[in-house]
Amino acid sequence: MNIPRHVLMLSSSKMGSEDYLQHALPMINQHLPNITELLFIPFAGVSVSWDDYTQKVQNALPDYQVKSIHQFPDAHQALENAQAILVGGGNTFNLLNELYQQDLLDTFKRQVNQGTPYVGWSAGSNICGNSIRTTNDMPIVQPPSFEALNFVPFQLNPHYTDYQPPGHNGETRAQRIQEFCILNPKMPVIGIREGGALLLQGDSLILKGELDGVVFEGGSQRVIQPNQDLREYL
Repeated sequence: MNIPRHVLMLSSSKMGSEDYLQHALPMINQHLPNITELLFIPFAGVSVSWDDYTQKVQNALPDYQVKSIHQFPDAHQALENAQAILVGGGNTFNLLNELYQQDLLDTFKRQVNQGTPYVGWSAGSNICGNSIRTTNDMPIVQPPSFEALNFVPFQLNPHYTDYQPPGHNGETRAQRIQEFCILNPKMPVIGIREGGALLLQGDSLILKGELDGVVFEGGSQRVIQPNQDLREYL
């Protein structure tokens, strides 16, 4: 029997000038019915201590009890006992490197594939894809591999934007992703704008939020709309 996976991949922790996780709270609440405790993974935090990061998330989610995995004596047991798993943003390379260094990837995958609800934003969404090769972050550390959790069999690009600052002559986000697609023509990349999210529920995949998203595949670029059926990418 296949157990449905429940994975909410938020593009960002903030939308515009709103408070931290404010825009995401309705999606999180809907995604986590009857959940009271959240196991938080703070490993993407580099310029903030993991204790402070955990407190910041607790303040933003007062209806839940938030505990960080680093506060438990046995991280594997914490994952196995979690009602739901929450993974914050920051630096994707540091996040994935910690998961490798602490040998947590297999336990992580097993729990979510067995039905433990997952919520991630930014870096926490990046690691849900096939690899982290389309993150926007600098590789400030070198993980043993770029292979990630593979809850969805494609690449993600949270914080996707078409904006190019005046006078900026570097590559746009779309051009960078197209470079990836030239070398990996059979691997789709889904760009999620800030305020949006991808929701995986069993065999269903939809774009949440009010803004469109973009799918890059091979030499093509396709706009996707909120609530559009995206199961063809699973």
